[in-house]
Amino acid sequence: MLDHQLIGVMRFFFLLFVILISATQLLAADFSFYQQQSKQQGPTLLVIGGVDGDEPGGFHAAATLVTRYQIQRGNLWIVPNLNFKSILERQRGNMNLKFASISRQDPQYQQVQQIKKIITQPQVDLVLNLHDGSGFYHPQRINSQRNPNRWGQSCVIDQSNLEGVQFGDLKHLAEVIIQQLNAKVPAKDQNFLLKNMHTATYQEDIPAKKSLSYFAVRNQKPALAVESSKTHPVYLRTYYHLLALEATMQQMGIHFTRDFQLTPMGVKQIIKDDAVLALASGRIQLELNNMRTTINNFPLPKTDPMEFTTNNPLITLLPTDNRYRIHYGNNRLAFINPQFVDLDRSIDSIEIAIDGMLQPVSFGSIVPVEKSFLVKEQKGYRVQVVGFAKPGHASDGHLPISHAQMKQRYSIDKAGQLYRVEIYRNERFSGMILVDFRPQSTKKEPLIARTPPVSFDSDEQHN
Repeated sequence: MLDHQLIGVMRFFFLLFVILISATQLLAADFSFYQQQSKQQGPTLLVIGGVDGDEPGGFHAAATLVTRYQIQRGNLWIVPNLNFKSILERQRGNMNLKFASISRQDPQYQQVQQIKKIITQPQVDLVLNLHDGSGFYHPQRINSQRNPNRWGQSCVIDQSNLEGVQFGDLKHLAEVIIQQLNAKVPAKDQNFLLKNMHTATYQEDIPAKKSLSYFAVRNQKPALAVESSKTHPVYLRTYYHLLALEATMQQMGIHFTRDFQLTPMGVKQIIKDDAVLALASGRIQLELNNMRTTINNFPLPKTDPMEFTTNNPLITLLPTDNRYRIHYGNNRLAFINPQFVDLDRSIDSIEIAIDGMLQPVSFGSIVPVEKSFLVKEQKGYRVQVVGFAKPGHASDGHLPISHAQMKQRYSIDKAGQLYRVEIYRNERFSGMILVDFRPQSTKKEPLIARTPPVSFDSDEQHN
């Protein structure tokens, strides 16, 4: 007979399989769990971001692992948005103080229990917990922002060694991570330092004893935390976290590739580029940068207006009164005032002459335009270019349209350069294309590939 531990492992991975094939939209009470399992055997690193909802550097770094990294050897498990409700509410959430004990009546009980199950899986070899900390840690008091009570720019361990387990030399591992981080820090006064809490030696009930990292250590799982200073802008915090993550993977022998240049400006750009949301079964795609605060008369399916896909686990769509709000991490980007529609699935694309060149364009595309565009009229379908009107025409098809002819207040973006082209069959909505009049230097290809998360729903996944 199988022992109890093996049965538990089998039940855990069966649960993952079930969720993978029936992934639902990520709501405020859920968190995402991604597994990048390579074909070449190696250790498993579990990365957790967003245990505190007001620390965006950590959860943006964890989300970037999902959107931009591929693993060639070993395994990477990622929970980028553990305390997602607090992320959306821009609040700390205090979840990190609930790993020693938590009441069943606590609203965070289900998430805490689920992440405990993940941490204690036999396959997990190391836990890396990403935080943004106040000020700058220093073992001696220098001033109010640089002293032993601060957390920023530190690598935190609960003890020097965890005996009998792989990667248990936490002090050495943290020192290597710090060395690699400090090689990239622009000024010495921003260097990372080791912060050893010696948690087990305290008699009093200090906060570290209640933390996620110490829960892992108590369960024979090596764990450490990286704290990037809240003094820095979010993209720079994210950059430091990614440096620490890469240093950790290198020390573990996990091989990886990424599709961007790891520099502060490179990270700033990908945080923008990963802000893409698809709606209406992919017939609408929105680029979320610089959006207007409110978008009116926006077509959404009657049957499931909140159905969406995104490759970024920090993006969601939530109902607010009689409208919907797009969230990206701590940022509340835009309200959508819906126009509920029935979907027409008879066509998936339409022909558009872009700067004089006729080509088929799939719904959900974002099309760069230099001078003008013309949507080819198709029998039985109506073209509506939002922000353009010509008297006497029921449809905007087969009309050359330039940027100067568009009314800026109808654009998707604040700069007045992204506009909606909507196609209807009678009153049924067929799809949307965005025409992009931005300067060539700011245009980009839309992100198409999306990876559905394994979503832990507190109501369904725990008894």
